[in-house]
Amino acid sequence: MAVTGIFPALVTPYNQDESLNLTQLARHVRRVLDAGAHGVFCGGTNGEFYIQSHEERLAVLETVVAEVAGAVPVVAGAGCIGTRDTVSLAQRMAGRGADMLSVISPYFAAASQAELIAHFTAVADAVDIPVMVYNIPARTGVNITPATVARLAEVDGIVGVKDSSGNFDQILQYISVTEGTGFSVLAGSDSLILPNLLAGGTGAITAIANIYPRTMVEIYEKWASGDIEGAWKAQNSIRPIRNCLQLGNPNTVVKAATNAAGEPVGPCRAPFNLLSEAALEEIARTVASDHAKGMS
Repeated sequence: MAVTGIFPALVTPYNQDESLNLTQLARHVRRVLDAGAHGVFCGGTNGEFYIQSHEERLAVLETVVAEVAGAVPVVAGAGCIGTRDTVSLAQRMAGRGADMLSVISPYFAAASQAELIAHFTAVADAVDIPVMVYNIPARTGVNITPATVARLAEVDGIVGVKDSSGNFDQILQYISVTEGTGFSVLAGSDSLILPNLLAGGTGAITAIANIYPRTMVEIYEKWASGDIEGAWKAQNSIRPIRNCLQLGNPNTVVKAATNAAGEPVGPCRAPFNLLSEAALEEIARTVASDHAKGMS
């Protein structure tokens, strides 16, 4: 299963008491679908998987699957720290309608490359839907090397990698070592979506699509149609909102910006929910300016 196009990395809406707001989640899914998203990704970093119970993660998935209703692929984040827990959750998610699983590398305790290969292989062997490897070393403390990706591309059921390292040279190496295998390389850093496509990658899983889903889809669609100038214009248009990511925890900034864009997704869960008034004002100003430019 090739993974191509723009997949919004959905935030998880909460009520003010931090309970799941599944009604708003369904609305948010509908918004990105109406913007032309080629798939959706729930339960990832921006979805705050790390601060949710397994039952909550399953409830999020079920809501997304119901709203999508087969229109596009649904990718669900199934990663946990240990292999046994990851396999258990992956099997439950496969049974709840996920089309594909994203599995983050184990975190907190540093895994070797051999341990990463064993972990991802065990998950792929345990489910009958495709698995995508998720590399985000700034959060996990471990980087999945190109040599390891080359090994994983040979495993039945592992179909791609989402790279959120921000290291474009590594993305180029991922593309090189998997060339001709049908393995998908997706950008997880919004600033690298078009460079990844131009280099032979297949798409992106994008946080900024929570804020401006149509603009993010345009990057891919204009690239696919051969309008490279238009694709670069769309790619470069997100620089102001990406500059806001330095104002706090990026997940918190993305949620604040999504709220400012008129999509009431609520707060992040504590303690990851504090932004200064100055930061909130800067985010709101940036979103208002972007809207005035026609971004949405």
